[in-house]
Amino acid sequence: MVVVYDDWPVAAAFAFLFAVAMLRAGATYALGRGARGASARSERTTRLLARPEVVRAERVVGRFGAPAVTLCFLTVGVQTAVNAAAGLLRMPLRRYLPALAVGAAIWATIYVTVGLAVLSAVWGGRPWILGVALAVVLVVAVVARVVRRRLDRAGARPADAPEA
Repeated sequence: MVVVYDDWPVAAAFAFLFAVAMLRAGATYALGRGARGASARSERTTRLLARPEVVRAERVVGRFGAPAVTLCFLTVGVQTAVNAAAGLLRMPLRRYLPALAVGAAIWATIYVTVGLAVLSAVWGGRPWILGVALAVVLVVAVVARVVRRRLDRAGARPADAPEA
């Protein structure tokens, strides 16, 4: 039996990562679908929908459709925007779900073959490093949010300026 990470068989690791990709991207699609109707009620949602990343992703999904959803899983940092754009554009589920399944399978394959091997090589035997990395990310996110709120309250940032 082939073992990927510690004692996880390849099939179990693939199934887990496939499920994670399906759930995360599917939830992003659902949020995008719901956000379009909520945009008239929320200034924050309107600003979010006007962000350059979302506008670009909407153009790509509008032009290429389902293949854009599938291929976004080969990128870093574009998956969320493309899946949200598919929801915002109300891509039919009969086209979205097959594209999502193929993309999630590609993503899971990449992470089972390369991603977990890199994790094992970097963190092998030192799981505390992952905890430290997560703590650093959490601290940076909280500090960024606090700074953003203070700037908004002080009026230092124009309302139409993109968030950092």
